[in-house]
Amino acid sequence: MAGKAREIVHIDPDKCDGCGLCIPSCAEGAIELIDGKAVLSADNLCDGLGNCLGVCPKDAITIELREAEAFDEAAVEQHLAEAAPAEPTGCPSATAGAPKKGCPGSMLRKLQGGDAAAPAAGPSPSRLEQWPVQLTLLPAETDLWDGADVLIAADCAAFAMGDFHSRLLAGRTLAIACPKLDDAEAYVEKLSRIFAANTVASITIARMEVPCCGLDMIVRKALEAAGTSVPVTIITLSVAGEMLDINGVSVAG
Repeated sequence: MAGKAREIVHIDPDKCDGCGLCIPSCAEGAIELIDGKAVLSADNLCDGLGNCLGVCPKDAITIELREAEAFDEAAVEQHLAEAAPAEPTGCPSATAGAPKKGCPGSMLRKLQGGDAAAPAAGPSPSRLEQWPVQLTLLPAETDLWDGADVLIAADCAAFAMGDFHSRLLAGRTLAIACPKLDDAEAYVEKLSRIFAANTVASITIARMEVPCCGLDMIVRKALEAAGTSVPVTIITLSVAGEMLDINGVSVAG
């Protein structure tokens, strides 16, 4: 129900890349990710002060004057109480109703895993070169993609394949995704923006043998939508971690 004109947050879906950094900055919990985009959950949860403006790397958030339901503190308290037990985007130390300062777990950072040398003895080093790794959290416009050899892996691949880091991850920018549990079309849209905004050198897809793992189709749709061509290698892994085939050619046994 529309109310009087007041200042309220506006999120431009064309600019939003779904990084999620705005979510923990909203003390009222008024922002959520839907289909890879940040959206305002309800007008009455937004106080219009704009604490989320400064954290958006894409300048997708502004304050607009429009008719909106009045800010309701009681509704905010109820919303935070309901969201607290399963809130995935805040820091573990955040308490319901307390202002959140932003969770460092979603902050983009480069790591030194690509330069790690295998030790003579002891545990193998991580070959991860960046954080975060979830496709939904990774920004579309960053130098991580430009000129990079990209590995797009099923999020269970590293658990199944014991030598995932040394055989597949080393020297590659990683994005993990699960087409069965998440919105495949949101993945296509996110990847298409990545491919359109950057010159990716190559793409390696590490998919599982199960039929629901359609990462290869998602990547192909994204490349078509972006209107670009990138060399693609598709590796199929068994649930036991064996490399079954590369581009449809059997390598198992």
